[in-house]
Amino acid sequence: MRIERPTASAVDALAELWVDLAADQRTHGSHLLAAANHASIRESLAQRIVSGGVFVAREDDGDDDDVLGFVTFYPESGGYEQDTDRGVVENLYVIPERRGEGIGSDLLTAAEDALAEGGMEAITLDAMATNERARRFYRRHGYEPHRVELERRLERETDTNEGGG
Repeated sequence: MRIERPTASAVDALAELWVDLAADQRTHGSHLLAAANHASIRESLAQRIVSGGVFVAREDDGDDDDVLGFVTFYPESGGYEQDTDRGVVENLYVIPERRGEGIGSDLLTAAEDALAEGGMEAITLDAMATNERARRFYRRHGYEPHRVELERRLERETDTNEGGG
């Protein structure tokens, strides 16, 4: 297995894997609509490939469509000055039949190394609160909670007067 930066020819395969990732995250409460975001994520992945913010895992003899997993990452940017330069790791995904083989760890390490080489001093990432497997994975790699996002569903009254009159 090898970790490498993909070429633009891998964007369609990566977009399909992202749809699988997003669909899986729905079981943990994600609000992302997997298939509905296919075009948007394809464009985002194409931009990340060009900027060097993607690594893929492939079999040693695999081609561009034979992706075992991927990770996207970038330096955090925003309008606020901070005391630490942070990188962001997103979308770490390994195909289900290959999980537990160290592929995710290798992808994460590659992203961390690239961010460190770019001058980042810390890395942030998100995991769904109910995705205990992902949270355990990140804890094993030294990640600790930094912020907690809270959510509350709003109840809305439904209009019982459908005729509008």
